[in-house]
Parts: sequence; structure tokens; C-alpha cells
Amino acid sequence: MNKKYKDMILSLTSMLMLVTSMAVAQKLPVEEDYYKIITIPTPEGILLEVGGVATLQDGRIAVSTRRGDVYVIENASMENGASPTFKLFASGLHEPLGLLYKDNALYAAQRGELTKLVDTNGDGKADVYETVYAWPLSGHYHEYSFGPKLSPDGAFFVTGNVAFGDEEWWRGESRRPWRGWTMKIYPDGKMEPWATGMRSPCGLGMINGEFFYDDNQGDWMGSGGVWHVRKGDFTGHPAGLRWTGEPNSPVKLTVDQLYAKVDPRRNKMNGHYVKPENVVDEKPDFLFEVKKQFPEVKLPAVWLPHGVLGISNSEIISDETKGKFGPFAGQIFVGDQGQSKIMRVVLEEVKGELQGVAFDFRSGFQSGVLRMNWGHDGSLYAGETNRGWGSAGTTNSGLQRLKWTGKLPFEMKTVSARPDGFEITFTKPVDKKTAEDLASYGGRSFIYKYHPVYGSPTVSDEKLNIKGVKVYEDGLRVHIVVENLRQYYIHELNLTGIRSADGLPVLHSTAYYTLNNIPEGAKIPASELSIKRSKAPATLPAPKVKSTASTTTTKAPTYAEIEPLLVKNTCTACHQTKKRQVGPSFVDVAKRKYSNERIVQLIYNPEPKNWPEHETPMAPMPQVPRAEALKIAAWINSLRVEKEPTP
Repeated sequence: MNKKYKDMILSLTSMLMLVTSMAVAQKLPVEEDYYKIITIPTPEGILLEVGGVATLQDGRIAVSTRRGDVYVIENASMENGASPTFKLFASGLHEPLGLLYKDNALYAAQRGELTKLVDTNGDGKADVYETVYAWPLSGHYHEYSFGPKLSPDGAFFVTGNVAFGDEEWWRGESRRPWRGWTMKIYPDGKMEPWATGMRSPCGLGMINGEFFYDDNQGDWMGSGGVWHVRKGDFTGHPAGLRWTGEPNSPVKLTVDQLYAKVDPRRNKMNGHYVKPENVVDEKPDFLFEVKKQFPEVKLPAVWLPHGVLGISNSEIISDETKGKFGPFAGQIFVGDQGQSKIMRVVLEEVKGELQGVAFDFRSGFQSGVLRMNWGHDGSLYAGETNRGWGSAGTTNSGLQRLKWTGKLPFEMKTVSARPDGFEITFTKPVDKKTAEDLASYGGRSFIYKYHPVYGSPTVSDEKLNIKGVKVYEDGLRVHIVVENLRQYYIHELNLTGIRSADGLPVLHSTAYYTLNNIPEGAKIPASELSIKRSKAPATLPAPKVKSTASTTTTKAPTYAEIEPLLVKNTCTACHQTKKRQVGPSFVDVAKRKYSNERIVQLIYNPEPKNWPEHETPMAPMPQVPRAEALKIAAWINSLRVEKEPTP
């Protein structure tokens, strides 16, 4: 080979190595780089459909299933190559949706009772099934019961779902005492009604000795959220108020008192009740306004925006691993069944009330994350199911383990409220140039309606007016000054322009802070703020006007073109292209042969009666810009197959 060709080959090789190294260098980090999901294999013949997860004193993992079994698993961590082994501990329970280990016994909340399971002869199987306390049921399918969680005084917290009406099938109702309530149950069988206002209180948690729960979007629940619940609180859903006249009720608010303030919209047409629908142009009620009249109303400490931070919020658990799980010690993790993922929450107390911030954390679980618990090695076990509820995962059930890889992600560690804005703390130092640039920041504030409609769109949206920023010397803290803070509103903060000192973007660049109270105190002097901006600020969207253009397009957008709109408007939270999830697939919608205009109407005001096979009604989405809704509709209709292909 002559020198000319040798030089050419060397040159091409060098260029290829350079391109390869640039591609590697430009590879953006992903969640899996920092937190790895490990699947625990399930033996043939066992269907987990996990309803509860508990860690035993010796490190074994116990799981309860929705089919009524309890298994104890050895070597669930599969460390050192050991295979897990499953042993049946108990069976015959009625859909236990929670599991707790205490003093060599397991406790499970069945549909109608709190049960203590004990192995007295040491053979690895429960031979005592003891009823601690039983509560009445009507037999309605939606009367799930969740728990227990252990109180510092040795009692147990259990929550109960509401049922739904017969004619008013959309309206949650409490058919038997203490449905839609939190109950505090003592080991001696005494029950103390604790609080009400719950609709579907699937997620329970004990944080620093205090009881928390999360609820799911539904009637009267504009979105999911995390509540700090004390005795006598009312968290918003009116069904449980039916029992506040009982002598032992700690809540005295009545249904009539609430409905005198907020219209339940129990209207009839032709002798039949009419399902309440979202009213776009109205002056809505808000839960914080109701609280001003009824002090027992408890606002969420943190809202979890529907379709963004979950659609069916579940287990609440605090990080007590002392750093074994990464840089978030003491923070709170919240599961989500519908989106098959886990979110992260940080709370702070302002003016005597809890509030705080929520972030995305880890998605990609194989099924709906219903229950979580810590292993002795600091990894997080996730028990999963989707039967009857649907989820974004690819399987129907399972048990997985989430383990920190040891790498430090570049994240917002926390966001704290300040009198003039927010202080953001990072896990790694920021690049000062991008952090001092106001163009790196954006956001909005919004809130949800308090009404008897299923869910709420975001309303009263307002762009955040960010006036300045201070980057602290250590590079770990940034203070942003926001001119238009609004008490009680959710403040969405977008940090897409921020980079770390070593050039990485923020792994999860959006935070949602629920500002129940604005702190008092000194504000950052203007002289300490950077007001540099590398580009002009984004303008507010133009006012919505009725389009006179044709609703048809000559060419439908491709999936690559439409995917950003589906993600932005949270369509993918409930719908997939070909697979039924929480809602119908887009292909199935296309088969209905709706016009583009009709699909837009159904985005803004859904008609769940059209899809009776789906248990979760779609919430109204009037916040979707009309132009984007029309593009989505055109893409959906492009999926229609007019004629089945010939075999």
C-alpha cells in the first residue's frame, strides 16, 4: 500500500474516531444512568398483582396480591447471583391493598377489615388470621380499602374509597359509615374516625410521625395531590360528610353547609340527572376560597399536576436510607399507578402550614407502581399492578427494585419559597454563565377548579415574570426573583437553559411548587441581581379566537411531528397509538370516524359515556391550544384504516 493511501486511511480513521468521541461526549444523561430498575423474576404459576410490600426484620420481602395471597421472598435483592425464592405465607384474603410488618406479624387492610397474620409455629405460614377491626361494605366494586400505616402510638391508619351512584354513576358517594374517611384503629380493636374528604386515597405515608395521603383526580378533585392530614380535617370530597353527624365524628361540617357555598350541580333533564361537564367561561370556585369559610378544609401540601406528575398517585414513602439511595435523604417519593413511575417531593413549613415542590424522578416501570418499601441495602422495592386500572407499563403486574448506581445526577435538589421568589438548590454546581442568564428560566402559575366535574383543566394561567437572579458563590444555590407570586397557586419553574459546571443539563428541568403561603422577610437587593438576558423573553400566547379556517388539512402530520404536542398536552399519559391504556388507543378513536372538529370538541369537553368500557373518565382539556388540538385530530384521523387489508 503506497503512502498516499496510508495517509488517506489514517485521516479517515482519525475523523471517525473524532466523530465517535463527539457523539459519546454529546450523549445526554438519562434516568437509568443514575437509578437502575431490576426485575425480580416471578415463578411460573404465581400472579403477583401486588397490593402491598413490607420488609421483614431479617431483610426478606413480603408482598400481598390483589388475588388475596401473601408471599415471603428470600433473596429478593438477587445479590451475589442468588435466585429469589417465593413461599406462600397466607391466602384467602379479600383484595388486600397494603401490608405492614410489626412485631413478627403482618397486617393487611382487606376490603372490609384490618387483619393480623401470625406464624405461631415457625413453619413459614400464617396460622392465625385475627380481625383487628371490621367495617361495613355495600358491595360496590369501588370500595377499595388501603393500608395500614403505623402511627407512633402503635395505632394503624386505614383509608377507604367511595362508591359511585347508581343513576349518577359519576358521583362519588359514601354508602356505608366511614367510606371516604381515614380511620385510626388501635390494636385492641377500637376505631377512631380521623378525617374525611377522601375520594380515592390509595397512597398513605407516615412522615416524621405525621400522617399523609394522596388522592386521585376525579369528581371534586381537580388533580392529584399530597395532603398532610390531622384529626378533624376535610380534604375536599363531600361524600364522607354524610357521617359527620355521628357522635364520634371529629368533623362537624355538613353536606348542606358545603353545598350552600359550592353548587353540587345535581340537575335533571327529562326526569334524569345530567352529568356535570366543565364550563369553560365561568367564574369557578377554588378550594382555598372554601377554606376561608370552613377552617376544617385542608389544602394539599403539594399538588401533583395531572398527566404530568402521575394520573393515579399511590404510595408515599420518605427516604430513610441515610444516603444509600443517592442525594435525596429525607425527601419523599410518591408512586403512580397509571403512569408507571415515581415522583419526588420536598416539603417545608411556612406560616405553620406545609407546602413544597414536586419533580419527576423515575419512569419506565413494567407496570403500575402501587406500593413501595425500602430494602435493607437502601434500594426501593416497587410492587406493581394494572388490572382494571390500566397503566403505561408493558406488563400486568410484577415486583421490581430501584437501585442507585452511585453516580450523582445534576438535579434541582429542592426549591424553597422566598418573599420575592424561589431559592433553588442543586446537587452539583451550576455553570455561572447560564445560571445568570434570565433566558435560562421560564414558567407559569395556575390552579384547579373545585367543582363536581371529573377533574379540572389548569385555569387562571399566568406567565411568571422573572425579574432577576442571584447565583451564590458555591454554585449550588440560585435565587430567582418572581414579580407575580400568587398565594395558593402552583408555580411551574422551567430551567431548560441551566447547565452544570461540567456542561450537563438538569436531568428533570421542571419543578412544580405549591405556594400555600408566601414567606415574610427580607428580599434580595436589586444590586445583587443579574438581569442579563441572552435573548428576548418569550411572549404570552395570543388570545384565543374562533378559527374560521378549514378544519381539514391536505396532509396529516407524521408521528414525529405530532409527538411533542402529545407529550406537551399530556395526551400520552392516558393514550397510546395502538394499545389501550387508561383511555382508548388513538387507532380506536380513529375508527369512530369523528371529524377533526368533533375530536377537538371532545378534547375540550369529553363524553365518557361514549367509552363505557373505560372506568376512568377523561378530564376536560380546554387549555390545549386550538391549533394544536386540530393538528392532533388530523393525525388521529390519519390512523384510520378505511378497508381491512386482503389476507
